[in-house]
Amino acid sequence: MTGDTGKTLDLITIGRSSVDLYGAQIGGRLEEMASFQKYIGGSPTNMASGTARLGLRSALITRVGDEHMGRFIKAELAREGVDTSGIVTDPDRLTALVLLGIRDQQRFPLIFYRENCADMALCEDDISPDLIARSRSVVATGTHLSHPRTRAAVLKALTLARQHGARTALDIDYRPNLWGLSGHGDGENRFIASDAVTQALQATLHHFDLIVGTEEEFHIAGGTTDTIAALRAVRAVSAAVLVCKRGADGAVAFTAAIPDTLDDGMTGQGFPIEVFNVLGAGDGFMSGLLKGWLDDADWPTALKYANACGAFAVSRHGCTPAYPSWEELQFFLSRPLTQPALRLDAELEQVHWATNRHDDWSTMRVFAFDHRMQLEGLEGATPARIAAFKDLCLTACAQVANGRPGHGLLCDDRLGRTALHRAADMGLWIGRPVEWPGSRPLTLEPEIGPDCGGLSAWPLNHVVKCLCFYHPDDPEEMRAEQEATVLRLFHAARRNRLEFLLEVIPSKVGPVNDATNAAIIRRFYALGIYPDWWKLEPMTSHAAWTAACDAITDNDPYVRGIVVLGLASDEAALADSFAVAARHPLVKGFAVGRTIFGAAAAQYMAGGMTDADAVRDMANRYARLCALWDTARATSKRTAA
Repeated sequence: MTGDTGKTLDLITIGRSSVDLYGAQIGGRLEEMASFQKYIGGSPTNMASGTARLGLRSALITRVGDEHMGRFIKAELAREGVDTSGIVTDPDRLTALVLLGIRDQQRFPLIFYRENCADMALCEDDISPDLIARSRSVVATGTHLSHPRTRAAVLKALTLARQHGARTALDIDYRPNLWGLSGHGDGENRFIASDAVTQALQATLHHFDLIVGTEEEFHIAGGTTDTIAALRAVRAVSAAVLVCKRGADGAVAFTAAIPDTLDDGMTGQGFPIEVFNVLGAGDGFMSGLLKGWLDDADWPTALKYANACGAFAVSRHGCTPAYPSWEELQFFLSRPLTQPALRLDAELEQVHWATNRHDDWSTMRVFAFDHRMQLEGLEGATPARIAAFKDLCLTACAQVANGRPGHGLLCDDRLGRTALHRAADMGLWIGRPVEWPGSRPLTLEPEIGPDCGGLSAWPLNHVVKCLCFYHPDDPEEMRAEQEATVLRLFHAARRNRLEFLLEVIPSKVGPVNDATNAAIIRRFYALGIYPDWWKLEPMTSHAAWTAACDAITDNDPYVRGIVVLGLASDEAALADSFAVAARHPLVKGFAVGRTIFGAAAAQYMAGGMTDADAVRDMANRYARLCALWDTARATSKRTAA
């Protein structure tokens, strides 16, 4: 493509950014919605994220407030792989909020909280010529053409894009109340005729190579409710490719003169799916369309991508969270449609979940101090003293991590609440146990509740860790009860958008061989349980590790990985296990506890060790284990090379 040489971005979107507070209850009035899911929102923000998921290098130009919601938007976009260097933090204005819900297939109550919001303060000074020069395209949306200040910023970006040989696109994205044509309670209204809006849009349409909108949006751009006449009016002022979205009838593209009927335009494959949520569907559609357009696909292919991405959006809760990864889109297109309600297609949902996880945990050095029963049994232990000790464990963990990636902790809420809460700002991987210590058959901590409803109170960065003493030769009744508990817990974790770590220890309840862990793993997958993480015993047999890894990858190629547990082994024994485990790329590290804290805990509870000495001892032991793992992994890589 002309002008692409040296470009480091595929597209920059510009305009609205907000936090969407989506009603969790479906089928009622917004007044009756009792809880909300928090997502990033705003059309340009959604498109930046949606295209990043499809493998494009995207960036966003907008403003956010200097507060929690602004930081949330920037952090979420960074996790999605979006370049955030064009996002300005406004010191005076708040990030926009949107409250919205799903009433039924046609109605979606929607309230914009955008009075003097941060993104509407976007100005020409916020447009970096260097950033624009890096991109193959600039994508604008209609809302930021509604105010002189934001319009000037958009026009500057478009002018710079032209100077640097970049493509330009417009999603008309017409919201009458954001143009001041209706009241705050009319957020779901998508069309009010206005000569002033038509004139404002038509004055800018010549800047674009691609213009996308619904029939109603082309009505406002063309100044008439006759769709063909409106498209011809747009064509009179713009040579852009025009893509008209037609809802359930798909979309049509026009590259030249507008024919007499919409049916004469170019089309792409459509997908007869159940409509669950129309909010954000247009941004999903645009993400897929931009993928095809910027990959220089033909229009039927680009429209197929767009229709598919729009189908994902209308079948799921939320906007950005609904959009597919490139792997997921290819998976969807590679097989027949078997379930019109895509969110109920378990196989597809697993690919969606697994290919859209955030953060890089390719190395895991985890200090596990989630032990409860073992600490409670020590001489001198009290709940208060155990809590204080766990806080020292966290201090030791943070000292060794020293802000570097690849470190984490396991800590409980019942005895370790202070440490668990203090860890929130440390950038550590955080796992949190749910099993009642030592229980067999498996039972859960009381806070989790019989329906696992307690997970709804967990922060999203806490990983649900479940230890199950399970063996293939367990009595049928025991096995069935434990499996049912794990299955219920797994579904509850997914429902609450929490990752799930399953720890199995068969050696404590029966004889094991090289095939035991693999058999357990395959059984849980057969039940429909797909852990993000597995925590396995410190096996020293290459055959055992190979069998376990094969059992996982045969069922879930997207799994996060395995961590090795310690079972209170000494460092020499763990070094032997690490040396074997590190030969398998699926093993990402360790999650070890008593080898690190055991000696210090006994002395501390008995009053024979100071806080400082306990931290020093545990930090030294943890650091040595980290070094043992890093050495084992480095050695395995050299050997493989």
